[in-house]
Amino acid sequence: MQWIAIATPPFASIDQFDRVMDNLGTEPDGLEARYVGSAADGLRVVTLWESKAHADRFFAERLGPALAKALGPEPAGSPAVIGIDVARTYTR
Repeated sequence: MQWIAIATPPFASIDQFDRVMDNLGTEPDGLEARYVGSAADGLRVVTLWESKAHADRFFAERLGPALAKALGPEPAGSPAVIGIDVARTYTR
């Protein structure tokens, strides 16, 4: 089942997001789409994954090291993430 993750990263700028992505390397296995933008209270990263297991593996194994490399060993915190099991889809 597909999985959506809505993250509030521990930084506030698109430039910082780009630095993290530069340190991430290749796109993670199972990532189907990514949308990044600013909300009234900060940056949001919305990702669509092939499965929750793919998202969990990415968050556990790849994101932390990329954050540390781009922002220093102790960034301002971990991303706050809301996860959603996809029950219905529509794609134009």
